[in-house]
Amino acid sequence: MAYRLMTVVGARPQFVKAAVVSHEIARIESLEEVIVHTGQHYDENMSQAFFDELEIPEPKINLGISGGSHAEMTAAMLVALESTMLQEHPDAVLLYGDTNSTLAGALAAAKLHIPIVHVEAGARTWSMTNPEEINRLCADRISSLLLASTLAGAENLKREGLGGLSQFVGDPMYDAFVNYRALAKRPTMRSAADGALVAMPERYYYLTCHREENTGSDEALRGIFDAAEALDAPMVYPVHPRVRRRALSLLQQRDANVIAVDPVGYLESIYLVDHAEQVITDSGGLQREAFFAQVKCTTLLDYEVWPETMIGNRNMLASPERRSILQAMEAPQAIDESYQPFGAGDASVKIVQAIMRFGKVG
Repeated sequence: MAYRLMTVVGARPQFVKAAVVSHEIARIESLEEVIVHTGQHYDENMSQAFFDELEIPEPKINLGISGGSHAEMTAAMLVALESTMLQEHPDAVLLYGDTNSTLAGALAAAKLHIPIVHVEAGARTWSMTNPEEINRLCADRISSLLLASTLAGAENLKREGLGGLSQFVGDPMYDAFVNYRALAKRPTMRSAADGALVAMPERYYYLTCHREENTGSDEALRGIFDAAEALDAPMVYPVHPRVRRRALSLLQQRDANVIAVDPVGYLESIYLVDHAEQVITDSGGLQREAFFAQVKCTTLLDYEVWPETMIGNRNMLASPERRSILQAMEAPQAIDESYQPFGAGDASVKIVQAIMRFGKVG
């Protein structure tokens, strides 16, 4: 009888990681995977498009849970996931990253005494004001198998007394970048304001921005758009559905050097990263993708998410205001080709091997 894994996903970075791992799971006859989509990212371009273009098996169950406060979303997911786990009887629950979907999946599985495998374990920002930090700390503490994407993550787990449950496997997001980079496609972009087709500029900077600290006030977004006005090429900005109204309202009030477009798929995003002059983001995933592509990145946060990328000015922190952003962008990056902190592009194989050893699967 096959070892039954329930994979819980809900957000863009989790779809990307699950793609390469799910493909590897499908190669093993003694493993069976049930994918559950919480619905945390509900926009078609932020959800369904990823499943289609990455050829991830369709989720068996889509809980359709999105919106609300962190507590409301996590509570609704917890109730629904408990029911789903009781129905599906998984041998283990496979979780990625640090979203509300991750926390809800971990809590539901732990209460039902189902082993938890946490991929990207041990990542730390050391900022308890960051909701994802709370999610990852809680998930790590109650997981049965901790798979770290970096050596630093593995060391963090050792310091926290979890070394016996952990191992370094590398980053499946790097696997995905290596595997899908050649398939990246020039995006067909549509205006976030009116849906009209938008021509791809010859030169551009790539902006993504969705976190509350950068989108929850007019002041922060104004600072980002102020910086765009000083650049020698436009910012291409796929607007997150949650911030669309505020961002478009502010852009209508100015002659900003910003091209606001609808969300793009993963392969289109990889193209945008790969061909950008620079990347400006508050996404943990996009920081890494810029690093993989050797494109300079400015991160709009006041804490380091992936310190491995913060060397040689390859990724620099900035506050959401013109001067800080431009100062970070002006610093030239230095690239050491031998520096590969996210593994060798075989994390998905190592993850599946670790699961099989854990579950004593032959």
